[in-house]
Amino acid sequence: MAEAGEFKDLVVAYAKQETVEPLRNLGHDLFFGIAGALFIATGLLFALLALLRGLQEFTLFNDPAGDAGGRFSWVPYTVVAVVGAVIAGVFFNRLGKLLRRS
Repeated sequence: MAEAGEFKDLVVAYAKQETVEPLRNLGHDLFFGIAGALFIATGLLFALLALLRGLQEFTLFNDPAGDAGGRFSWVPYTVVAVVGAVIAGVFFNRLGKLLRRS
């Protein structure tokens, strides 16, 4: 009967070792993964906004009179949208390759 108790304790300890500890590590990795993704997304958003502001301010697409709504005022927005779409396309392409490999 003592062996059954030891066996039960051994099985419980093994189950904790193989389930609880990896789940704790998974939570830790998941937290840092989500935090990293949020920081990267925020950085890309600010980079795209900086690109938009730079194109509006330092190119020939703005109105020389300083009035809003110049003839080519749509060009900076289109450029930033295309750059953002390319970044998203590269991301989803890499994600697809990663998922196919798994």
